Amino acid sequence: MARAASQDVVVLGSRRKAKLEAIVRRPSSPQALVRRARIVLLAHQRWPNARIAAALGCSVTTVVTWRRRFARGGIPALSDRPRSGRPQVYGPDVRLAIVATATSAPPEGVTVWTHGMIAANLPGTGISPSQVGRILAGLELAPHRVRGWLNRRDDEQFWAQAAAVCNIYLRPPPGTVVICIDEKTGIQAKYRKYPQQPPRPGRLARREFEYVRGGTVSIVAALHVATGQVVTEPIARNDSLTFTGFLHRLDQCIDPRLNIHLIMDNGSSRSSRATRAWIAAHPRITVTYTPKHASWLDMAELWFSTLTRGLLRRGEFTSRADLAAKITSFAVRYNRTARPYTWTYDARADHARHLASHAGHDDRAAPVPLTSSALLSAA
Repeated sequence: MARAASQDVVVLGSRRKAKLEAIVRRPSSPQALVRRARIVLLAHQRWPNARIAAALGCSVTTVVTWRRRFARGGIPALSDRPRSGRPQVYGPDVRLAIVATATSAPPEGVTVWTHGMIAANLPGTGISPSQVGRILAGLELAPHRVRGWLNRRDDEQFWAQAAAVCNIYLRPPPGTVVICIDEKTGIQAKYRKYPQQPPRPGRLARREFEYVRGGTVSIVAALHVATGQVVTEPIARNDSLTFTGFLHRLDQCIDPRLNIHLIMDNGSSRSSRATRAWIAAHPRITVTYTPKHASWLDMAELWFSTLTRGLLRRGEFTSRADLAAKITSFAVRYNRTARPYTWTYDARADHARHLASHAGHDDRAAPVPLTSSALLSAA
């Protein structure tokens, strides 16, 4: 006689199924919850209870229990039911006082509440700092942690400016060299007091924590979009005079028959009256400024990331001159195998590309090559 099918039929919609699969994949999910989610997923595939129990290494009773609880209560029913336990030592009034203290401004001269300070602020309760910590953890309240956020209005002007930058990247005007310019300031020249020990099988590389500071270096970089090559120059000051001097040298090393289109942000040295006057006096140079809070549109930022990973993060620099020389050497080596950066579109870039397709012509202009010797001559 055929065995009767379970009466607790499990039918999952796409959203519930995705939530259960996320529980199974998440490393932090409790193992008991993961097994219950797997029971439900297999039940959705019409597996019989005995087969599910054998596959998951549990009893048939366990499978029946969680199928029934899910069928009646959904995903919330897979969690353990509240247990009475021993009575709370500190009632709701104390907990509310802890929350009120942790979410208020700390005392003058202090920037953040500590567990000890919160306990001392509630003298009549007799609560300990460790108990304050447990209560805050149970409420997922962490006054010592901060998450940054950006208050930027999602207006059409932002996307129009972003589209203008994307349009230059995707459809550069004929006979034009597109250059991205940006500065990286405050690079520390420092070295470890004792040399790093190299890695070996079974042991990571070892680095002594003490280091010696030798000052800081700032650089300005210009990246040629069509080739990916870059030219860098150390700067003593980040002002209009320094920046226009860099633009002058860049202008001198690029074929005078070509136009130059600059992509850069609205920093003070790039948008000052002196810089705008200098650019106006050089008609072959035009500028497209990236919108505010859109550094991800300037490709020079990508090269700075490459510089940080390849040199600055683990480099040893005995002086500012040593740091500047090593940055120049890194740029020279980089240019020997440089390639244009490949675009990968997310929602923002795809939207900007859509706007750009309506803002300019449809024919992609061929990029004008700029020789590495010309670029390096400005270094």
